[in-house]
Amino acid sequence: MASIHNRSRADLYTDCQVLSNRSAAVAVGRFAVAFLLLAGATGADWPQFRGPDGQGHAVAHDLPDTWSETENITWKTAISGRGWSSPVVLGDQIWMTTALDEGHSLHAICVDRKSGQIVHNVEVFQVEAPPTINEKNSYASPTSVIEPGRIYVHFGTLGTACLDSQSGRIVWTNRDLRLEHKEGPGSSPIVCRDFLIVNCDGMDVQYVVALDKKTGKIVWKTDRPGPLPENKDFRKAYATPLVIDLQGREQLVSTGAHQVLGYDPATGAQLWRVPYEGFSNVPRPLFDGELLYICTGYMKPQLWALRPLADGTFAESEIAWKMTKQVPANSTPIIVGERIFMVSDQGVATCLDKRTGSEIWKERLGGSYSASPVFGDGKLYFSSEEGVTTVLAPRDQFESLSKNQLEGSIMGSPAICDTAIFLRTDQHLYRIERGQPRTAQRAAARD
Repeated sequence: MASIHNRSRADLYTDCQVLSNRSAAVAVGRFAVAFLLLAGATGADWPQFRGPDGQGHAVAHDLPDTWSETENITWKTAISGRGWSSPVVLGDQIWMTTALDEGHSLHAICVDRKSGQIVHNVEVFQVEAPPTINEKNSYASPTSVIEPGRIYVHFGTLGTACLDSQSGRIVWTNRDLRLEHKEGPGSSPIVCRDFLIVNCDGMDVQYVVALDKKTGKIVWKTDRPGPLPENKDFRKAYATPLVIDLQGREQLVSTGAHQVLGYDPATGAQLWRVPYEGFSNVPRPLFDGELLYICTGYMKPQLWALRPLADGTFAESEIAWKMTKQVPANSTPIIVGERIFMVSDQGVATCLDKRTGSEIWKERLGGSYSASPVFGDGKLYFSSEEGVTTVLAPRDQFESLSKNQLEGSIMGSPAICDTAIFLRTDQHLYRIERGQPRTAQRAAARD
């Protein structure tokens, strides 16, 4: 990082979203701030799944505590089709993906951040015979990655593409990452230096792959090690990897069915492996500079705190603690200070001591949860499938600040930038800010 002041913002965005090797979780937030400031950003961007640090933290201020269909809505834009991908934000652009015609037509959509007008609506892929997916999923669930001039979209086995973010022109496509999802696509891509890296964990094949982000061609591809269960349904996973810095060395941490692995992101070489029981993994790993936190997936989700390895053989002593109650199968937990906050799929929120795993409090929020919580301006935001966002204070006693209802369902995680929350429902994208009355013009459907 010594020469970071001499590099352009575009160059910096090509680097991995690496977490600093610090001693406490608060350092995660500090690193996010430092990265954004050094990169020339202002806290106004949300370039990937779970934000600039990949951990759900935003550099934000004056965020709203309350909103409704008639309060604190700057604009509301109708998004056609069906897609659970989270919005990603860079500058004046907000991008997301959607699927039309029951998965036969896959689109990338760009919305102007200031006005809410749709700037680009690009059909990226046509699909002759869309595979069957889980009724709760969509064909456009993976979240995109954006950097200056480029937006990378991923639809799982149906295709991956890079678009020029200004013109909407398709730069390249790749349809070689074939696998049998069964439930539909879920794993989001990440950018690491010159690579676009994706987990590909199907019933038939399980591998991690890096594409050249300039051409879309495969640079390296590493199969998951076996043995895996004979039942192919227990081999699939839907998680997004995370790049961390461990003792000055970058590692790609990737959860799959029945195992979490560390890879060299430059070559794909396996560095270490930790086995567990669980599959259909969705939550993204967390890292606080000392411990790595992973969710083990279905059938009985557990949260494990691991002492990450530089390389070598896993030992039981590398497990710091395990939490076995009310652990999410879909939503990713979040670290704030010395605490971990999470919500189970059935709506039970829990606060844990991140060093010991001991429970500090547990309360039922109500509803069902697939979206991951986000943190900004000293507040935690938990969005339910029923369209309700509960705002919590990150304290050692449960404190609910508000519950906010919008029309429709929320499946994708919110994005937070500066003073605004960008929240996608099954039909609309909202810009939520303090002191914004909703007008008929702002709320009008836009195509």
